[in-house]
Amino acid sequence: MPRAGLGTAAVVAAGADLADEVGFPALTMGQLAERVGVRTPSLYKHVASQDDLNRRIAALAMDEAGAAIGAAVQGRAGRDALQAAARALRDFVVAHPGRYAATIGLEPTGPDDPIALAAARSMEPFAAVLRGYAIDPADMTHALRALRSAFHGFATIEAGGGFQWSTGTEESFEWLVDLVDRGLRTREETPDGVAVFTGRAGQEGGTRDH
Repeated sequence: MPRAGLGTAAVVAAGADLADEVGFPALTMGQLAERVGVRTPSLYKHVASQDDLNRRIAALAMDEAGAAIGAAVQGRAGRDALQAAARALRDFVVAHPGRYAATIGLEPTGPDDPIALAAARSMEPFAAVLRGYAIDPADMTHALRALRSAFHGFATIEAGGGFQWSTGTEESFEWLVDLVDRGLRTREETPDGVAVFTGRAGQEGGTRDH
C-alpha cells in the first residue's frame, strides 16, 4: 500500500538507499516507485524526472558526506584532522557507494544550483583542514583539488573492490595520509616564488616551479 505522508525528501532518501543497494547506474523510477509503494506516475508529484532525482540524490550525498567529515574534524588539527577527514570520506563512500556515485560528473546549471551549493558545503571541512597548514591562499583551490583527487580516488577504488593485492588497505590508507601530510607540511613559499619541499626534519629535498 502507498506510504502515508510520502514527500520529496522521503522519495529522494529512498532513492539514495536504493542506489546504494543496486548501484547508481541501475537506479530507475520504476524500481523506486516499487520501493516506496506507489505507481511510477505518482513519483512525478515529488521529483520532476530521473535527472531531477539523480541531482537531488547527489546533493543529499554531498551534504551527508560534508556533515560526516565536518563532525570528524571537530577539535582536530594538522595530520590528525587530515586523517579524520580522509577516513570520514572513505567510510562514507564505502558505506554509500551508490549515492556517492551520483555526485560524479553532474554539471551545476549555475552558482545557485543545489549541486553547486552542496559541493561547496561538502568541501568546507577539507578547507578547514588546509587552513591548519601553511598553504598560500592563492593555492587553496589547487590544494583542495589535490586532496579530493587523492582521497576520493582511494575511497572509490576501495568501494569498487579494486584493491586486489594482499597488502592490507588500511596500511595503504595510512601511507597515503602520511604522504599528503608531508607534502602539505613541507611546501614553503620562498621570496622568488619557488616552492621548496623539505623532509620531516626540515632538510631541503629539492625545488619545483609552480
